[in-house]
Amino acid sequence: MNHTLPPRLTLRGVALVALTALALLTRPAHAQPPGARGQGQGGGGRTGGPGGAGQDTKLVKQFDKNGDKRLDTAERQAAREFLKQEVAAGRGPRRPGPRGGRNEPAAPVEAGRKLSPADVKSIPDAPLYDLAHLRTFFFEFESTDWENELNAFYHTDVDVPAKLTVDGKTYPQVGVHFRGASSFFTVGEGRKRSLNIAVDHADPAQRLGGYRTLNLLNSHTDPTFLRTVLYYEVANDLIPCPRANYVRVVINGESWGIFVNAQQVNADFVQERFQAPAKARWKVPGSPRGNGGLGYLGDDVAPYQRIYEIKSKDDPKSWEPLIRLCRTLTQTPLEQLEAALEPMLDLDGTLKFLALENTLVNCDGYWIRSSDFHLLLDANGRFHLVPHDANETFRLPEGPGMPRGEGASGVKLHPLVGSEDPNKPLLHRLLAVPALKARYFGHVRALTEKWLDWNRIGPLATRYQALIADEVTADTRRLYPAEAFRRGLTEDTEEASFRGPSRSISIKGFVEQRREYLLGLPEIRDAVLPAKP
Repeated sequence: MNHTLPPRLTLRGVALVALTALALLTRPAHAQPPGARGQGQGGGGRTGGPGGAGQDTKLVKQFDKNGDKRLDTAERQAAREFLKQEVAAGRGPRRPGPRGGRNEPAAPVEAGRKLSPADVKSIPDAPLYDLAHLRTFFFEFESTDWENELNAFYHTDVDVPAKLTVDGKTYPQVGVHFRGASSFFTVGEGRKRSLNIAVDHADPAQRLGGYRTLNLLNSHTDPTFLRTVLYYEVANDLIPCPRANYVRVVINGESWGIFVNAQQVNADFVQERFQAPAKARWKVPGSPRGNGGLGYLGDDVAPYQRIYEIKSKDDPKSWEPLIRLCRTLTQTPLEQLEAALEPMLDLDGTLKFLALENTLVNCDGYWIRSSDFHLLLDANGRFHLVPHDANETFRLPEGPGMPRGEGASGVKLHPLVGSEDPNKPLLHRLLAVPALKARYFGHVRALTEKWLDWNRIGPLATRYQALIADEVTADTRRLYPAEAFRRGLTEDTEEASFRGPSRSISIKGFVEQRREYLLGLPEIRDAVLPAKP
């Protein structure tokens, strides 16, 4: 079975290639390399966001006249004027126009209903990522021009300050930033764009529910609002993974509807999941070209720095274990590979990571583009892979890098797709070892039997949609018609998005058809189930 045929260029592929070209064309000459922003062990890590290009224009140091490491109103105004001049001179990054989005329903944008903290119920005792309750985040910007200001500072290191009120408690001076790539560029003015919140923007000790960084996502390409939440819930059953739930966002007294509240993978996440700080951590940002497959690029650190965004301190010693992992993974004889990797890579966790991506068809993951994941080096010197960006899961496979032909069609995505591609050594090399391939098949079987079961997923999905249904229906700034929210759970639909009209399989249809296909494969049906921990 050949899984390395030339990629199929879909509408989504065209869009993503175009976005990558735009990012390259609009990168200013003074932009910093990937990972330059938010590298410390703190919250950080806002560079790009899901699918982001990872290039930030540095403005804070230049315009911070009072030395507080952030920009006040006058300083931000000066920075905006500078950006305008740069663009006019052909040096600065172009910004999307106010009508640049293509996700909008036919109806024009209308203001959302007015809400105040007194209008909502406080739930101060529930964890921040609790899925049983719907919190409301109240943001108050000092200016009514806040949206244009956020747009102006997209892909810069400037956060726009706001007061945040949650559960009756006020958090002064949080920093707000637009995030994302296609989820930003394809959404026009007045519609829901994803937000990154630096709770510790002005006060390094300030936390919300114990967290310093928040990601409020617009559920781009997912009218059901379910895919990220479901994928993270399933993944957390197997490996350390971010958590996600729902929040209602109110900006300057007006409701902006439901956002997916996704946990940031940062030092807080590592401490929470591993009970110790990481020695180093990286993000492989989304890119149609991928290349973050952990292939060996030689002993010079420079080629790795162009691909892997380091999110911890950029110490030269931090790169040595990564290069050693890549060299071991790609150059060790297969009969010695498992023993050689065991001390430096969480092998079972890696096999589970790969099983998750394939079984639930993550169209933004390692198997298709070698991108969109986090790499953590724990306190004991072992690497772990952590998922990132799950809005394009539980769906039919597509996108740049997508193989075609037998074993790569619709729900019939074979578990070994990508394993013949030497640019994806976690698949190509690990699954060439018979014992590791057998363990991988066992994880695919266990995952399929437990989670690709509508009797299990269906009630969860129904409960989550019921929690937010009224808000999604009333949302004047949503990206998709309200009908798509309801129908996408159980009915195949025509989906309007930046790709143009396309046939979208329902979550129910995916779960049932994917289960039937996978358990119909002898290598999965007869695989030995992993031992229970």
